[in-house]
Parts: sequence; structure tokens; C-alpha cells
Amino acid sequence: MPRSEARVATDRPGRYAKQLAAHMGRKIEADWSDETGRGTLTFRIGTATLEAAPDALLLAVEGETENLPDLEDVVGRHLVRFGTRDELVVEWRRDNGEAGHVHRNDEPAEG
Repeated sequence: MPRSEARVATDRPGRYAKQLAAHMGRKIEADWSDETGRGTLTFRIGTATLEAAPDALLLAVEGETENLPDLEDVVGRHLVRFGTRDELVVEWRRDNGEAGHVHRNDEPAEG
């Protein structure tokens, strides 16, 4: 199955993964384990896996080729929103070598 991956630099990967799984779990099947540092999100069109590494949150989405952009978008967009203070950046890379979506908080600062 086609796959896209992202490595999101953060010193709080478990916190963000847990928050993402809890939020998404309101609408889809989602789980997160603090013990293993891994979780999954099960969408109608594919799946996402979350893994807390020492200095990053590792993300992967799998689905049909035409669904990868939507999977990247929903996972990346929500994560960046949660990580606004830490200026998280989610840059997807597809297994066929193509660049995927890039998510970052581009909203101008108020002031």
C-alpha cells in the first residue's frame, strides 16, 4: 500500500501523539500507548501510525495513492495546530520519492 512519512522535530513527541490520538478519537478509531510510545489512527480511507522517538514524532500514513494527500493533510494540519507554540513543521515524503504536503503555522503574529 502506498505510504508517506514525516519526522516532526520536537522534545515532546509523546505529548503531541497522545493529544492527536485523543482528538481524532472523537470521530475515528484511535489509540495511543504511553508504555510503547506508539499509536494508530484508522480512517475510512487509510491508516496513520504515530511513534515517539527521543527527539521527534514519527508519522506514517498508508492508503491508496489518491488518498495520501487527504491523509497527510488531516494528520499534519491537526498536529501543527496543537503545536503552534513549538512551531512544529510536518513535511511529508511519499514512498515513490514525491514530496507530500508541508504543514507549518503560517499565521502572522498578532501585535
